[in-house]
Amino acid sequence: MQGRDRRWGRRASVAALLLVLLPTGVTAWGANGHRLVTHKAIETLPPELRPWFEANWNFISQHVTDPLYAVSKNSAEIRFQRIEFEKYGRFPFDLLPRDYKAAVKKFGKPALDANGLLPWQIGLYSERLTNDMRAGNWNDARTDAALLAFYVGEAHDPFSTTDNFDGHVSGQPGVDARFDSNLVDRFALFIYLRPNDAFFISDPTDHAFEDCLTSHSWLQAILLADRRARAGLADYTDDYYDRFYNTAGAIVIRQLSEASTEIGSYWLTAWINAGKPQPPEH
Repeated sequence: MQGRDRRWGRRASVAALLLVLLPTGVTAWGANGHRLVTHKAIETLPPELRPWFEANWNFISQHVTDPLYAVSKNSAEIRFQRIEFEKYGRFPFDLLPRDYKAAVKKFGKPALDANGLLPWQIGLYSERLTNDMRAGNWNDARTDAALLAFYVGEAHDPFSTTDNFDGHVSGQPGVDARFDSNLVDRFALFIYLRPNDAFFISDPTDHAFEDCLTSHSWLQAILLADRRARAGLADYTDDYYDRFYNTAGAIVIRQLSEASTEIGSYWLTAWINAGKPQPPEH
């Protein structure tokens, strides 16, 4: 029992540390969720790479939420954090080419911007991080690693993959916040992530599309859980959130755990593609 109590105490301390500096009006997983999955991603890395990320955790944790603040200053930034798959037909949305130039040729840049660029943004920052590491620009690598982590985290939020991003299509306004940041913040002590070891990703952009499609596949289950949790209640009370977490909490934990695995995998992939350079000690 004493060992279990100590583990619980450590978990509570970590949760308390992460539940700080939450900006108002944020979208998706929220600042706390993004810091949580990024912190756990470091545990997925091999010993050659992990110490550098541990040494730079404070910087990465501060900047992983930069895109959230960017949206508050310029709403057009949201195009990098979302893709509305429904604009391209039905699942698995084969009408949309995964090669960006081919997609621009088929649909035009304005349409792609309007419908979101998230998978391509992940591919772009994967390449940037690779180039940083290859050139030995480790200061730039810190920033790009943080931003890459944010976009990969977004790819694991089902509401970042749909035109029903805030529930307006299904008549459930605000369901995205209730599922994402609200469940993460309310039940932080019960959210225990179990990411797998990081792995090499052969095609970062294509893999990002697959991550987004997997996230999209959870939407109907979440929307149904939200409707059932609200049944018979006048508002989104504590009872609502207890019900919602009981049915949708497993999806939250799965997606956050997968996000941590994938973030670590994108970092590892960039390092491998850069030729496995020796990171500095800090």
